[in-house]
Amino acid sequence: MDFGEFLWSLFVIYFMIIYFIMLFRVIFDVFRDGALSGWEKAGWLIFILIVPLIALLVYVIVRGRGMAERDRKDLSAAQEAQDEYIRQVAGSGESPTEQIARAHELLRSGAISQQEFDAIKAKALS
Repeated sequence: MDFGEFLWSLFVIYFMIIYFIMLFRVIFDVFRDGALSGWEKAGWLIFILIVPLIALLVYVIVRGRGMAERDRKDLSAAQEAQDEYIRQVAGSGESPTEQIARAHELLRSGAISQQEFDAIKAKALS
């Protein structure tokens, strides 16, 4: 194998990888799209199986904007879920003073003992 054949092989492998990425992305988008009926999804999949390259290009041209909107919506939902998780793990966001004041109110009402109040106070101050 000479250098030219090696470069040609790299070129072919590169475009094969790109093709398969596009293929799987379109197939996943077909199933992800709730606006398509089952028959429409089956039609797109049969079209992709019969003439794959043309079907991929047609799908991206016809439904590309919808793909982008669904990606954007999924990305923002994932970002919101991550933000909510971070807020949940980080705590209530109260300052130590607010935590101690809330614990003091609970102590005065008798909901917690002095030891529990001291533990909350030590945790808030640490």
